Amino acid sequence: MGKKDIFFNVHPKIVKANKESAITVQPLFDHCKLKNDARYFLIKRSIEQRGLNNIEDEKLELYPANGMLEFRLFFEGEQEHILDIFEVTDGKEIKYYSFSVYSLEEDLFLRKPYKGDMHIHTYYSDGAESPAYVAASCRKIGLDFIAITDHGKYEPSLEAINAFKSLNIDFKIFPGEEVHPPRNAVHMINFGGRFSINELFKDEEKYMEEVEKITRGLEAGNEKQDNEKNDNKKNLYSDLSDTDKYQYASCFWCFTKIREAGGMGIYCHPFWVYGSKYNVSAALNAFMFKTRPFDAYEILGGYDTDAVNSNNLQVAYYQEEREKGNKVPIVGVSDAHSCESGRLFGWYYTIVFSPDPELPNIIDSIKKFYSVAVEALPGESARVYGPFRLVKYALFLIKEVFPAHDAICFEEGKYMMEYIKSHVLI
Repeated sequence: MGKKDIFFNVHPKIVKANKESAITVQPLFDHCKLKNDARYFLIKRSIEQRGLNNIEDEKLELYPANGMLEFRLFFEGEQEHILDIFEVTDGKEIKYYSFSVYSLEEDLFLRKPYKGDMHIHTYYSDGAESPAYVAASCRKIGLDFIAITDHGKYEPSLEAINAFKSLNIDFKIFPGEEVHPPRNAVHMINFGGRFSINELFKDEEKYMEEVEKITRGLEAGNEKQDNEKNDNKKNLYSDLSDTDKYQYASCFWCFTKIREAGGMGIYCHPFWVYGSKYNVSAALNAFMFKTRPFDAYEILGGYDTDAVNSNNLQVAYYQEEREKGNKVPIVGVSDAHSCESGRLFGWYYTIVFSPDPELPNIIDSIKKFYSVAVEALPGESARVYGPFRLVKYALFLIKEVFPAHDAICFEEGKYMMEYIKSHVLI
């Protein structure tokens, strides 16, 4: 959003592709008001150099009315269009205002962009602040939804929800937890589930019986594949160690339970370096992607600046899987452990293009590949990962729309923060 954008109200900035749309430009202050003795015209440039009738730059005379400029234009294709308005007074031509409009195909036009973080911690595990404080802080930085996901704990997410249940706010707080099965180092997120998966591990005997049943089924499937002797089909299960086989069966069990709870299972940071090795073995990671027991892949996780190579690897793995024809739903998360430390918080997030911000549609939209992951490291331009058309649109939103959106969110976040200061949470 350019400096001059604070002086004007432009509506709409998002229009339908291959349609004619009405645009209104309203000056907000006296120093930029329209002049009665001036002439105005507009030049439209489509960023992908496709214009109506193959004319790259389209010129249109403008006629002020009621202190505003109102006009209609045809916006071809799914792309950004740069509109330059010129003012001519006494034969002298100056650029009066420049702004952008984005045109979308019908499917994306009917969806709205929502910013969210589905992996963040509080002082109930290894974070620094309370669930209510984390939620209000997330709203202040422009997020539209979150899930508190403390290690092995579901209740903190409910505490965050209950803290603001009497407030009429637009911010969505969903239940969640980071799932840690017995003797399984793979990290998973239960996003939005109606019950806790970690609580189910208390009946460890039942859990182990069900995981062993899954393992026996996988072994039987592996034996059948070996008997088929299909030389063109690599048997990735045979590459797994005994530990990998248990971990896979455990993950399969967890992701199944998360779906039973109505949630979305997220496969977390497989290239996190812990104890001088990746958190997930190469063989297990390959089998996870081949069979896809999870619902979404954490393509961007909360790595500090000295460990961003892990995110680079996660992105590269995602791209390689897409080349193989394996489309994988993705999310980006901060995995932040403090909102005030200056580390991780707000550095990574997800944009979901959904009909509304309700949980079922957020989950459904991610599963249908309507999400991108954003990396916004301090002092650097944002980088967006995901399907190309969504990345293109997200970059426009980050530049042209989200600054105003985030300013509104900041005010609501301040209100939430003042509210929890004056209420004792029991």
